[in-house]
Amino acid sequence: MDVEIAPTRKITILGLDKRSVNDIAWCATTYGVNRLYWIDGYILCLEVYEKSFEHEIKEKEFPISQICYAEYPKYEKIYEVEKSLQVPIVNVSDMQIFQKILKAILENNKESQRKPTVKDTFKT
Repeated sequence: MDVEIAPTRKITILGLDKRSVNDIAWCATTYGVNRLYWIDGYILCLEVYEKSFEHEIKEKEFPISQICYAEYPKYEKIYEVEKSLQVPIVNVSDMQIFQKILKAILENNKESQRKPTVKDTFKT
C-alpha cells in the first residue's frame, strides 16, 4: 500500500473583509455556516462552495469564495449570537493551512493600510 501526502498547493481567497464579531456570527448563522474558526487572536468565517472541493481534488488548488475576519483575543468554544442562538468556534491554531491563511490576511491588511484610498485622492 502506498500512502501519499499531497497538500494543497495554492489557496485563492476571492473576497476578504474585516468585520465585527457580531456581524460575522449573525451572517454565519443566517447563511447556514455551522462553525467559525479561531486562530491566534482572530476569528474567521469561510464561505466555501462544494465545487471548491472538487477543484481542489483535481488541481490541488482551493478557492475560497469569501473570508470575513475580526480580532477575537480569547478563544471560546461557543459564541452566543442571541439568546438560544449559538455558533461553535473551532480552535485551528495548530493547523498549517489556517496559519498560512491568517498570515496572508494580515499581510493583505498591512498592504491595504498603506495604499491611498479613493477618498484620500480627492481631498481638497
